[in-house]
Amino acid sequence: MTMNEEIKDTWFDAWDTQTLYQDKVIGCDECVQGSPISKSGIVCGPVLRLIDVNYDTLTYNGSILMVTKNDNVPPVINYTIGPAYEEKGDDLRTRQFSEGQFKPVLFHTDDLGEDASFQFYRYKINLPLMNSEQMVKYSVNGRFQPHFRFFIPSKTMNFNTIAYSCNGFSLSVDTSVFKGSLWFDILNKHSKVHYHVMLGGGDQIYSDSIRLYSPTVHEWLETHDPIKKYTTNISPEFFKDMNHFYLKEYIEWYGYGHWRGSTPKSMTTQRCLPIALSTIPSINIWDDHDIIDGFGSYSDSFMRTPMFSSIGKAAYKYYMLFQHHVSTDPSDKDAYLNDSNWILGKSVGPYIGEKSHSVFTRLGPTMGLLGLDCRTERQLHEILSSETYDLVSQRLRNEISKGKLNHLLIMLGVPIAYPRLVWLEWLFTSRLLAPLKYLAKKGLFARGLVNDFNGDVELLDDLNDHWCAKHHKKERNYLIAKLQDFAAENGIRVTILSGDVHLASLGRFKSKIHKRHVIHEEEHEKENLATINNPENDVRLMFNVISSAVVNTPPPTAMAKLLQHRAPVHHFDFSTDEDSVPIFKFDTDGTTKRYEAGFMNKRNWSDVIPVQNILQNDYLNGVFRLKMGEMVIPGIVRPNEGILPVKTTEKQDQGYPVTPDGVIASIHVETDQLNPASSSTCYALPIPELRTKSKSLSHKGIKHVVLP
Repeated sequence: MTMNEEIKDTWFDAWDTQTLYQDKVIGCDECVQGSPISKSGIVCGPVLRLIDVNYDTLTYNGSILMVTKNDNVPPVINYTIGPAYEEKGDDLRTRQFSEGQFKPVLFHTDDLGEDASFQFYRYKINLPLMNSEQMVKYSVNGRFQPHFRFFIPSKTMNFNTIAYSCNGFSLSVDTSVFKGSLWFDILNKHSKVHYHVMLGGGDQIYSDSIRLYSPTVHEWLETHDPIKKYTTNISPEFFKDMNHFYLKEYIEWYGYGHWRGSTPKSMTTQRCLPIALSTIPSINIWDDHDIIDGFGSYSDSFMRTPMFSSIGKAAYKYYMLFQHHVSTDPSDKDAYLNDSNWILGKSVGPYIGEKSHSVFTRLGPTMGLLGLDCRTERQLHEILSSETYDLVSQRLRNEISKGKLNHLLIMLGVPIAYPRLVWLEWLFTSRLLAPLKYLAKKGLFARGLVNDFNGDVELLDDLNDHWCAKHHKKERNYLIAKLQDFAAENGIRVTILSGDVHLASLGRFKSKIHKRHVIHEEEHEKENLATINNPENDVRLMFNVISSAVVNTPPPTAMAKLLQHRAPVHHFDFSTDEDSVPIFKFDTDGTTKRYEAGFMNKRNWSDVIPVQNILQNDYLNGVFRLKMGEMVIPGIVRPNEGILPVKTTEKQDQGYPVTPDGVIASIHVETDQLNPASSSTCYALPIPELRTKSKSLSHKGIKHVVLP
């Protein structure tokens, strides 16, 4: 019996992820001494990537990354494609299967010294969309593993989508307090749900340890002479050292789930991560920790120093290699610059020297995805140039001319609907702190108060990263207004997916609920009822699903309380309110009530699943117990009860209908970080499609920006 015949013969065998991978969670707070990288053979991969889906030609396009060490023979990947679900009375002999081989292209070679060469192979996936969902099982060098499979939706089916961020630990985190792995939880749900894509919203890898494990960077950071720090030139040996760091860091993390931080208790082995990368295709954008903490949010003079800008260049090279399966080398120009999913920036970024690579693809016939690259062009005073925004707008117009979209998902690494912390910005930049900052730089007082880079207060770069920071308010409000205009004009529901902040939240823009007014009372009451009872017709309704972190440690409860206190209803303009949805009223035990109802400081990940897919999946039907047309309050999904209908009149408890073309957005929160079972508690809300259009919206009253 051939390998492909064996695969077909066991096609619908149960994929028992619970049994297969539970033992891989044990010891997730430990790692081997030294590097886990093998002396030869496959050291990273298979890593799946979704490039795009073409609904004109009904083709699914992706790639598989394999990295080998000291081995010039590319691995052989054979595949079989067949039905994703078994039907009653199924006879596999009568079902349609097809077989083939994914062909390799050697697109990059690298080294870690004289005795270690690495070969990067990209395998192109080009498969047809069928009338029913398909499962692709594949083998590597004749070896099949249960997770060597992925799922392709039917040609009429929108994607089941995961979103996650902050996939790693900060340098000094005590990882011994985390005995579970949410990647195990993801695998357990994937085997029942069939996720078609997972969206990495930034910080897919934590590269801050370059300051420890790159000798050149470490030596530079230890320099206290500011003139020397700003003028140190980069020799070929320096740049090679940085390349070696990122190459080794990626192979250890993507290939083995291995990471070591700065203390004896800072280590992890996320063994379920490489498994997830081999069974759910990824689409990624990047954020600062994919480079180094705060990159892009320091002063222009510091960002332009030869050493710091070179860190960005090296990180970008390996981000493209591992997360997008392309090389910046001219020999791979077609994949790097001309793939159909790219939206390239107008000009190169000022520090990295490359064009931003935003992405667009359809995730189904009526669902689109836009991932904005908000790091390559980022400066302290600008995230994306106006010319790049124009190119993004043009691409969106081109896409909707090809066919109606009901939903547009937008990936923004940093949340755009989030509490303002302007007072902290003021404090950290105040001259009042100057004496303390000086003493901290000299190591005479509170050394941790300032960073090792340019001597700013340690948390200032995090605040400067935020869309609500004083430097970015104008750009933020411009972007939100333009997204509202685009959604209203085309009848598309826009949902923003973000991470970065190490907790879960749900920001919201919606039509303003008018207060009682003697003159216009009847008119306002009618508008208010329409907004409350028919959110599917609210052209201003836009959610920001914030999911962070899938691995990193959450902030203390005091921070969640502070954010809740700083999250009143804001008036984006005279017609749009902005607030935080109180979705986390109950803790993960289902009974303990929480004050911080808008912010959950526990590890988490999220998904967006079309209502139609839920209704056709027995497992999901049992979880949510949806009833078409029912108004549902965002909140906890209880076992055997599902998502609950409206039974309250509290001010911010807006209900949303379950609609045929809507989606269910869920945030899966770690139930108990000390339990290796790694289960999660689900919090969810329906997001209805937009059933109306408006050619023009008023943004009268908007702050910081003048709109035509």
